[in-house]
Amino acid sequence: MNGFLQAWGEAATTTLGFFWMALWAFALGYVVSAMVQVFVTEERMKRAMGEAGAKSVGLATVFGFLSSSCSFAALATTKSLYKKGAGLVPSLAFLLASTNLVIELGIVIAVFLSWHFVVGEYVGGLLLIAFMWVLVKVTPTRSLEEDARARLDDDDDDEGEVPEWKERMASRSGWAKVGQKYLMEWKMVWKDVTFGFTVAGVIAAFVPSTFFQTLFVGSGTGAELGVGEVVLQTLVGPVAAFFTFIGSMGNIPLAALLYDNGVSFAGVMAFIFSDLVVFPVLRIHAGYYGWKMALYILGVLLAALVGVALVLHFGFDLAGALPTGPADRTGSVTGQTFFAIDHTFVLNLVFLGVSALLAWLWHSTDAEPEHGEMAQKGALDRVLTWLALGSYVWVVGGLVAHFVASGSSA
Repeated sequence: MNGFLQAWGEAATTTLGFFWMALWAFALGYVVSAMVQVFVTEERMKRAMGEAGAKSVGLATVFGFLSSSCSFAALATTKSLYKKGAGLVPSLAFLLASTNLVIELGIVIAVFLSWHFVVGEYVGGLLLIAFMWVLVKVTPTRSLEEDARARLDDDDDDEGEVPEWKERMASRSGWAKVGQKYLMEWKMVWKDVTFGFTVAGVIAAFVPSTFFQTLFVGSGTGAELGVGEVVLQTLVGPVAAFFTFIGSMGNIPLAALLYDNGVSFAGVMAFIFSDLVVFPVLRIHAGYYGWKMALYILGVLLAALVGVALVLHFGFDLAGALPTGPADRTGSVTGQTFFAIDHTFVLNLVFLGVSALLAWLWHSTDAEPEHGEMAQKGALDRVLTWLALGSYVWVVGGLVAHFVASGSSA
């Protein structure tokens, strides 16, 4: 019994430690994202993007880079762009860029992994767009697109006034809007982050290394992986992500745990790239465009991410830059002191202050209510809400168990 209490306490403290490590990174990324969303509006993006061509794909990529990293927010914006007339390729380019090329995701990856994965994330994001473009071009999509567009309601095409960004930046109301967007970013991801970090803590404390060796063939042996083992791990990565159904920001600690347990660079990158092939995303796509188009998008994205992960792995290998394990960074993600007076502590204090300031600006200003489109609410969203609330109960219980176990062993 005491052994279970110790493991439970370790899981809870690891969860809190993971979140403490990433708090400033989340805050910094969401501040930047909120500023971009207010000063570079979605309406400007809609007007700038055409239906097809390199220019549209390039603009979609840039707009995605400047957008939110929340997968569910990106889905809603992508649907809006597609409904306004953007082609399928530019729309998917925006979706991929907004979940793989955003600043905040790179910062969180840098916190938990190594520079190799940051480079892999951004280079891989561009390659994902290129692979997707080729796959869409070589497959017939006319009937799918006709059916998808027929499902979309065009009654809300009034674009309204596009605000002047200079005026917004110079006004208190503009920064109040930034505060509102910033809080909305947290509102959109808190369930994924809470559950994802809790799962990471549970895995770190309870799941033995043999589990990863069984799931990811060849991992944890210390031997050099063969081509077949790398390919198998790359195929398993999206399957593991599918069943976690956690968004891009929530699955980075899990990716770090996979890396600590000997999963290949390709397998970890495939896992990170898989935030758009999880079941909740598939369901939302089906609600927007119908199941045929949703399954088509799933197939395209799955083929692209597996191909890109393998290209990155063998490309890094040829360049002599392939990461080989926790030695390529400061140490194992679980083998460190989470809470100390260091740069993380200082940065967290700074961004907690920034968060409080933005919240005060919004609540003390008569900012207009936000009517933007959010992720679809349904059974899965309610399940994730309950899982997040259950995660809080689990963590609090684990902290109590930690003190009980510590007291009994004293």
